[in-house]
Amino acid sequence: MKYTLRQLEVFLATAFHENLTRAAESLSMSQSAASSALRDLERQFDVQLFDRVGKRLQLNELGSMLRPKAQALMDQAGSLESVLASHEDIGNLKVGATLSIGNYLAVEIMARYMVEQSGARVQLEVANTATIVRKVANFELDIGLIEGEVHHPELDMHHWRDDELVVFCAPDHAWAGKPWLADEDLLTAEWIVREPGSGTRQHFEWAMHGLLPNLQIKLELQHTEAIKRAVEAGLGIGCLSAITLVEAFKRGSLVPLSVPQRDFRRSFYFALQRNKFRSAGIERWLEMCKDSNQQI
Repeated sequence: MKYTLRQLEVFLATAFHENLTRAAESLSMSQSAASSALRDLERQFDVQLFDRVGKRLQLNELGSMLRPKAQALMDQAGSLESVLASHEDIGNLKVGATLSIGNYLAVEIMARYMVEQSGARVQLEVANTATIVRKVANFELDIGLIEGEVHHPELDMHHWRDDELVVFCAPDHAWAGKPWLADEDLLTAEWIVREPGSGTRQHFEWAMHGLLPNLQIKLELQHTEAIKRAVEAGLGIGCLSAITLVEAFKRGSLVPLSVPQRDFRRSFYFALQRNKFRSAGIERWLEMCKDSNQQI
């Protein structure tokens, strides 16, 4: 074999950081050693994998084509290393989840996974849909749990479970107890909603088609709890995933509003890098997510 795993590590780190010094630091190598490894890889096959753009090393067309194959090979090597080290084929995972899923579903699944797979660690990153999609596509996360389907050339999307958004207000709001809201009501309301780039905001806008340009968006907030507190304080009405509102509705601190003419149904999806090796740990996580549907 004309290449080494170390050479591929340097190639992938350089592709990620677009800088050889930072790539070397991330691998605890000297810059000269990293430079030598990358140079040897290119010389052995008489290829160039990067273009220099100022101080950046940017993947060229050949490097971009090689990157997912190299990443898949390194993932397999990492899985094999875990088997040799612990005699188990379940490894550590880096999971990304959107805010609603991360705060209300993923933590419980993570806890069950770590109990079942003794010694395995799960890193959970909670961010909006755009961030999770970007990081899964860039091999920074093993799995993405997102709200709504996204079309991305590097990702495979798989349906997980159904969800719906719910419009809500404070219990002392003038509309609390109203049988339903007409479109005219939606246009007069002051809305407190998620920020652009979130799956919840994307589906809210889709559900409000035809009304969107005339809606009064008073506040755009990044966190569901902040939106709920603002609505409780009487600053306006909100629209969030049903899974985020269960406890508030039970307490009576918020009340749902019926909007039957608008379709707030949506789905949650698994986002997976289509070129990434799917370890036993990834497959088990997906199984546990699907099993959680039956426990609701």
